[in-house]
Amino acid sequence: MNYTITPINTGFVSTNKATYFYHNSVHKYYDVVGNVNAPVAVFLVEGNGKKILIDTGMCDSATASKYHHAGSVQPEGFAIQDQLAKMGMDCSEITDIIFTHLHWDHVYNINHFPQATLYVQKTEYEYATNPIPLYYKSYEFPELGLNPPFSGREFVLLEGNVEVFEGISVYLTPGHSVGHQNVIISTKDGEYHCCGDLIFTFDNLKECKEMHYDITPPGRFADINGLWASIRDMKARVSQEFILPTHDPLILEYIEQHRVLGA
Repeated sequence: MNYTITPINTGFVSTNKATYFYHNSVHKYYDVVGNVNAPVAVFLVEGNGKKILIDTGMCDSATASKYHHAGSVQPEGFAIQDQLAKMGMDCSEITDIIFTHLHWDHVYNINHFPQATLYVQKTEYEYATNPIPLYYKSYEFPELGLNPPFSGREFVLLEGNVEVFEGISVYLTPGHSVGHQNVIISTKDGEYHCCGDLIFTFDNLKECKEMHYDITPPGRFADINGLWASIRDMKARVSQEFILPTHDPLILEYIEQHRVLGA
């Protein structure tokens, strides 16, 4: 079964490169000065009578700046429901949403999709509903006076590597979060891997020979051992041209070119 994939940007997170994109042990080998306005991409998957979202993206500018990353912006019309409307699509047409994980910038506005079936790893859901205080902001935990976007919604809780639909499967990639997963989408051009925040930039796939590293680790993670193993696993499965991260600026080129992958 072949699908098409349309990248959609839901806003920009102002992210410090030294803190997020690159582990401090590799700072002298990369440009880590300043911030980058990283896109927050989601992916619309169409085929087999379904319209599926991989994540739903970020929140409004005020909430993002106050509780998460100062200077983050969701321009007018960039929320996922508005982006779909510009494409001539109603939210009610979305049949399913598969989440790479449940951090705030991947789950906003799911209230616009009350009819959609939601999928996430069981370990991720259990942690998101009971995180340690260090991750209260990531999941917008009620202790902060917030209501998590996924609150009150039922999920299909996946356990491990699973085929969700014919031609669409997930595999565990823990490390950035405890229950992070990648989503594999079959297209006529090959299998694309939507990898969420497993990597922030394609630089994370590179060797850092000076440090004897076979990857360039990101700076933000819940478990560095799990993250390292998960990036290695993805590199063994797929070449870079078929990897779709959430935050690498290259995704903006796809959007500006109106690329529909697998079309």
